[in-house]
Order: sequence, then C-alpha cells, then structure tokens
Amino acid sequence: MLAPTAGSAYAHDGVKVTVTPSTASPGADVDVRVHGCKGTTGAAKSQAFVADAELTGRDGGKNPLFGDTTIRSGLEDGTYKVSVTCDGHDHPDVGTVQVRHDQPTHRPTHHATPVAPVRAGGGGTAAFAAPAAPGVAQTAGDGGLGTPYTLLGLGMAAIAAVAVAFRSSRRRAAGSGAGAGASNGSGSGSGE
Repeated sequence: MLAPTAGSAYAHDGVKVTVTPSTASPGADVDVRVHGCKGTTGAAKSQAFVADAELTGRDGGKNPLFGDTTIRSGLEDGTYKVSVTCDGHDHPDVGTVQVRHDQPTHRPTHHATPVAPVRAGGGGTAAFAAPAAPGVAQTAGDGGLGTPYTLLGLGMAAIAAVAVAFRSSRRRAAGSGAGAGASNGSGSGSGE
C-alpha cells in the first residue's frame, strides 16, 4: 500500500480517491474524484457521507470518475475513510475526508459588478448621456429622467424625422416643377 498524499488521497491497487474540499463541516456538499478505475461507473462510500457518491466517467479509466455527496449532520470532528467500488471490486480505505464543525462556508467574497455605465464626470449631463443597460429600468431616483420623458423624447424625434422628410420631398417636387415649367415656357415661346 502506498503512503497517503495530501491527507485526502490514498492509493490502493491503483485506485485513489480525492474529496474536495478535503476538510468540510457537517451538511456541506463535497465532490469526489476517483483515479484508477477501468470502467465508467462506480460508487464512493464513507460513514461521513449521507449517501454513496454515485461515480460516472468516460474513456474506461483514462479519465477519473466523478460524483458528489453531502457530509452527514451530527458527525463529530475527525478523519473518515472513503472506500470505492468499481470494476466489480471493492477498494477499501483509498481516501479520507476531514470533518470539522468550525469550517467556514465557501461563499464568494467578490463585490457586486455594476450592470449599467457608471455616471461620472460631465457635470449634470452624465445622467442624460449614459443610457441604462438593456433590461435595467431607469427612474428619476436613479438620476435619469424615467420612462415618460424617454417616450416624449422618442416621439419628438419621430416628429422631427417626418418633418424633415416632408420638407425635402416638397423641395424636390418644387424643384422639378420649376425646372419643367421653365423648359415648357421657353419651348413654347420659341415655337411661336
């Protein structure tokens, strides 16, 4: 039998178990990884586990088998052995898991990331220049003008676009009518 490595992994007949995290509190979820099994299924068992970790994998032993389970509530602090069944064989005590009640929960400690542009600089115009990100409501309390003013602005822009289009079409009509009248008048004068 080979000597233990990293406190949570042992080797037995080429089968080695790693539990992550290697030290967990009762009720915590843990991942189980098994190297050395030739098949694509198996199970990891321990007195520390609520239920056996059902293991699955692929490539017939070239890649590890994976599974997960939960540490049993009410356990005392200590080291618990992990056994594996795979390839039709039992591989007893090929890994360990430490149980400790004072383990901190692993929650992310990052800060929130803004979902809209930061409104900085530009004096009072920053609130008007930086639109809200898609799906984020912008109200007067956020420093913006809110939905009614946004709709009013869109309506005014539409009216301006129609006015420009109407005016340019009238100029084209007036320009083509004046040019046609001038050529008709000069043509009829020369004919007389």
